[in-house]
Amino acid sequence: MKIYDKKVVAVQKFNLEIADKEFIVLVGPSGCGKSTTLRMVAGLEDISAGEVYIGDTLVNKVAPKDRDVAMVFQNYALYPHMTVYENMAFALRLRKVNKLEIDEKVRATAELLGITDLLDRRPKALSGGQRQRVAIGRAIVREPQVFLMDEPLSNLDAKLRNQMRAEIIKLRQRVNTTFIYVTHDQTEAMTLGDRIVIMKAGYVMQIGTPHEVFYQPANLFVAEFIGSPKMNLFNAKLTANDGKYQVNYGGVDFDVDPKMQEILKKSNTTSQTIKLGVRPEHISIATPGSPNTISAVVDVCEMMGSEYYLHISLDGEDYIIRVQVVDLPEMYKNGFKMGEKINFTFKPELMHMFNPDTEVNLVYPGVSSAGLKNQ
Repeated sequence: MKIYDKKVVAVQKFNLEIADKEFIVLVGPSGCGKSTTLRMVAGLEDISAGEVYIGDTLVNKVAPKDRDVAMVFQNYALYPHMTVYENMAFALRLRKVNKLEIDEKVRATAELLGITDLLDRRPKALSGGQRQRVAIGRAIVREPQVFLMDEPLSNLDAKLRNQMRAEIIKLRQRVNTTFIYVTHDQTEAMTLGDRIVIMKAGYVMQIGTPHEVFYQPANLFVAEFIGSPKMNLFNAKLTANDGKYQVNYGGVDFDVDPKMQEILKKSNTTSQTIKLGVRPEHISIATPGSPNTISAVVDVCEMMGSEYYLHISLDGEDYIIRVQVVDLPEMYKNGFKMGEKINFTFKPELMHMFNPDTEVNLVYPGVSSAGLKNQ
């Protein structure tokens, strides 16, 4: 837990065990406490309550330099008056490592990162991507137990960010140590993490694999935060009749998936109003007259190359349908006109049901509702 000035709670109860060589990503909107959590692990922030262990060692009162961690910052934090070689070698020189060993480690790391030809340059002569490689290289040569990365790609343009993301995936396989990575970008979180910790206002909303947080979001916040465009949320009704569950929306009854049926039965779920969640890519366009379809009018059609983003309005709410061009009926291959009437449907196994009051997923609750409301 982290409390500032005895009143501002930046990080609430946070309990996480990270396996050796695991890649953990902390993700959430600005101000959710992810960077503060990382800085407490690094020793750059004091802990208001709780314990931090690195391996079997309690490090609450251990100085940052003695925690055997290496941190890569958002702004690179390179020494401007030193060359790339000197920046990478600096921490080893402070440890009084012999010159030959320093040279071997620096050059081996530079080769790993593809920056050998930059060793004699100073930071001002480097691009953003090159500076980030140097910052990562400076961390690697220290051979720490844990790499801590605080939004290391946020200052890069989109193309370079994608490239560096791939480089970090390769690096992780070569270095093979523990990573704790902070980002506000859910794409980075999904592509990099073995597990993802999703945070909001100092609370942990869900901890899970990329597959789990995408297909089994524990609550409305996770459901909307993960995925782009974000999940559609419809006002619907869940009904229970003789042990069989159905979801009614737009006058259409959708049978709940058999696996979800069993979970709802075990928890004695009753008929209730729900938020029905369906991701834009899990909605299918149907031909007129098809069964179990809902009608809507297209407000905007965005052509995205291989797919369309269709913006529709229903019951005064805006929703998005994301459809692959190759999957469309022939009549829609050339796009949709504004004001055109369409029919759509979705598969029961891809529906999500949330309690609108607690915001918890009725099938995969995951965590308590602490911190869900009014944060």
